[in-house]
Amino acid sequence: MAIHAEGLVAIVIFYLLILFVGIWAAWKNKNSGVGDGGDRSESIMVGGRDIGLFVGGFTMTATWVGGGYINGTAEYVYLPGCGLAWAQAPFGYALSLVVGGLFFAKPMRSRGYVTMLDPFQQLYGKRMGGLLFIPALMGEIFWSAAILSALGATLSVIVDININMSVVISAMIAIFYTLVGGLYSVAYTDVVQLFCIFLGLWISVPFAMSNPAVSDISVSAREEIYQSPWLGTIESEDTWLWVDNFCLLMLGGIPWQVYFQRVLSASSATYAQVLSFLAAFGCLVMAVPSVLIGAIGASTDWNQTTYGSLPPKDKDESDMILPIVLQHLCPPYISFFGLGAVSAAVMSSADSSILSASSMFARNIYQLAFRQSASDNEIVWVMRCTIFVFGALATAMALLTGSVYGLWYLSSDLVYVIIFPQLLSVLFVKGTNTYGSVAAYVFGLVLRIGGGEPYLKLPPFIYYPGWVNQKKVHHLTGEEEHFIQQRFPFKSVSMVASFLANVAFSYLTKYLFESGMLSHKYDFLDAVVSKHSKEIMDKATLVGNHDNINLSEMAPVTQALGGSLAGTFTNTEVLSDDGASSPEAFHNEN
Repeated sequence: MAIHAEGLVAIVIFYLLILFVGIWAAWKNKNSGVGDGGDRSESIMVGGRDIGLFVGGFTMTATWVGGGYINGTAEYVYLPGCGLAWAQAPFGYALSLVVGGLFFAKPMRSRGYVTMLDPFQQLYGKRMGGLLFIPALMGEIFWSAAILSALGATLSVIVDININMSVVISAMIAIFYTLVGGLYSVAYTDVVQLFCIFLGLWISVPFAMSNPAVSDISVSAREEIYQSPWLGTIESEDTWLWVDNFCLLMLGGIPWQVYFQRVLSASSATYAQVLSFLAAFGCLVMAVPSVLIGAIGASTDWNQTTYGSLPPKDKDESDMILPIVLQHLCPPYISFFGLGAVSAAVMSSADSSILSASSMFARNIYQLAFRQSASDNEIVWVMRCTIFVFGALATAMALLTGSVYGLWYLSSDLVYVIIFPQLLSVLFVKGTNTYGSVAAYVFGLVLRIGGGEPYLKLPPFIYYPGWVNQKKVHHLTGEEEHFIQQRFPFKSVSMVASFLANVAFSYLTKYLFESGMLSHKYDFLDAVVSKHSKEIMDKATLVGNHDNINLSEMAPVTQALGGSLAGTFTNTEVLSDDGASSPEAFHNEN
């Protein structure tokens, strides 16, 4: 198949448009959030905290509606044995945004944090913040790599250009405008990208549905025509597995920096909540064309198309059903619109993940853990370097690693099992400390890794109740692959165990040290005894000499702080409040 000149022209025009919007947004907002004494680095991370409802709603929706979202939804609807019943992402992520808006957006935004890791470092110290950065970074980088890989495969299906070239060019454009404009460029390009996704996919659906090779999808939803009905079923023995996966999407979709970056950039805590609800609605709307394309793929007699006699499921190409439908069931000029939609979806998620990872590193690792005296200009350059490094890393993984999606599955599980219970503890449970946080980290990690990961061929060493030995046959090679499937909801159980471990070990160590059963010299993490000694220490001495700085302790001596320390955890307006910005104060209010 020759390279489609029209497709290349369409892609070039689309990329130039995105690049122009990104640069324009950077120029338009170059002084936002800086003129009133704010920091340039904070402006790059969360804008000027003035993202409105229109742009904010679009950028938060576009963060979820990525290449994996639209491709994965279509794949699961198409797959025999799965169907719409197992396409959980649209409903799971929509509920994730609702739960995030109801319970997490307001406390995070009202306290003026800059990244998701700020409350962890504030309460548990910089070392624990560094540990929690690892699964958060893995999630962002592997997600970027996975969707860049999907984009390369999609371009190769429709335009037939070199996969490596398409991945590198797409990543370079996303890195460049993120480098130039930070959150403003990401947010404004998201508006264009989401519009392209919506327009491109909805234009393609009527043409694909009216193709002579496609049967009535309302009939194939419940009756077997070319394969099992695309509505799908949930067998009784798989009920807990379904519940486990749904909880992972609903609750595990909250503790991501890409989400909180939008929450923290909102102009107020109420706006942050409204943005979450708008994005939840947007996610459901944007999933509809993907569901229809998956249903069309399941209702097609592929022998009547240019694709060939074997359907995609028999060629192990189910994951590419969306571009295959666009290529073989739509006119060429229509398929290029769909291709623009996929490209937009990928870039709208990749730029957000790269910016999120660099924000956490520059602030929580470089500035707070190693260089608290770093100037604002220095932090800006660290961010720019890490945007390039993390973007290059994600691109390299997309080109070189065959199991990118497997790595992302595992890392997203770790975000759910490790970070979510810690976020619950730090925001809503009074009295947790670093010892509990470490115990929770270890419990969650061991219980999740112990369950294995078939996608990475990682065997389990913990066999949970109800496990079964499954067989997968590769249609093209005839090879059989055996793996252990854990039908027990071990991911959610691991998350709950991690949360309980945090609470239990925190209160246990607090009791042991305060009662004198353990000598104060064994409080090597300074998590219990040092907090009590602080109460009788001079506040200025404390702020100057102690690593673990809390907002409630900093507030009384704001006049003695330098600019770099005053911005350590929040902006100056929040520091001048009456202490209500600390987790302890929030607990007392409730």
